[in-house]
Amino acid sequence: MKPILNVPFLPEPSYIDFLTSVADHLAGLQFGLPGPGRLDSRIRQDNMHLDEQLAVGLERLNKPKKYVLLNSRFYDPVLLNDSDALSSIITSLDFFVDRGVLDGIIYCDHYLLRRLSDEAPDLAASLEAVPGANCMLDSYAKVESRLGYIGETRFKLPAKILLDRSLNRDLDSLAHVVRRIRQKTPDMGIELLANEGCLPHCPFKLSHDAYIALANVEGNDSTFLLNQQLGCVRILTEEPHRILQSPFIRPEDLELYLYHVDTIKLCGRTLGTDFLERTISAYLARKHEGNLLDLMDAVHWMADRLYVENSALSFDFANMLSMCDRHCTTCGFCEELFQSITHPLPLIIRDNRATVD
Repeated sequence: MKPILNVPFLPEPSYIDFLTSVADHLAGLQFGLPGPGRLDSRIRQDNMHLDEQLAVGLERLNKPKKYVLLNSRFYDPVLLNDSDALSSIITSLDFFVDRGVLDGIIYCDHYLLRRLSDEAPDLAASLEAVPGANCMLDSYAKVESRLGYIGETRFKLPAKILLDRSLNRDLDSLAHVVRRIRQKTPDMGIELLANEGCLPHCPFKLSHDAYIALANVEGNDSTFLLNQQLGCVRILTEEPHRILQSPFIRPEDLELYLYHVDTIKLCGRTLGTDFLERTISAYLARKHEGNLLDLMDAVHWMADRLYVENSALSFDFANMLSMCDRHCTTCGFCEELFQSITHPLPLIIRDNRATVD
């Protein structure tokens, strides 16, 4: 059985039990580095889990490769210039390597990669450097260049490369990029991100990543408010049908993409283990009977407002949208389809009293 999914790891016992039950299907796990630093590309207000707690959980899953997320868009320059500031990261990475539960890092900021390589060359030589989703590798030229730059450090070349989300909706370009990678680096695994759910070629993407990084540096988050007022949340609130233009991959369309690539990455680690178990189960079953938004990460906030009947989408949905000419004002296909498969959900006022006692 070929493992096909790369999924988030959280050290909750019941979730680890679930992961062990589907371990044969898992190619990789990714997790955030514990400690006071905020080093990944998600807002985090706590210190997460202790190294030991994470390591014990990861030790229960022998087969999947394990990657730590150091994929923030940028870091405080102090971290990159001060050996003492970097030492806690190196110590933590060393801990996971010594426990045998770390194969590489997923990164975005190449400054950090070079700094770690210079400061801890032996550690770097034991780890793969895997470009994260926010490196946006949508052409062979970008893949080739990135591999070349990694090769100039002490880190190992990655065993897999994650292609940009935009290729999910451009099957011809996807096939072309994959063909070039297979020709030049035949042993390289190729991966796609399935369930982010953001706008296609989102114009806010780079700024949003930067605001997340800034919030993690300063400890003050205003990113969702910005998106409500000015960004993609505002657009999708005003024109919710545009969610169908998002480059997500449905569970039902998985085989179409696995014809081209080796593995599929799922995201949503900040949404909790119920979300992750539901999403992983749907992609393994190649089927989801329910609200499509219940599987999406970035637009999960819409799931309380709208019900998008996933099973009502055509079997050739992905093929149809891969031929989109993006002339939305004269087409109207997505808006028409959206109206036929979607209905609003009743307003729910959540009882949060127990959470503030």
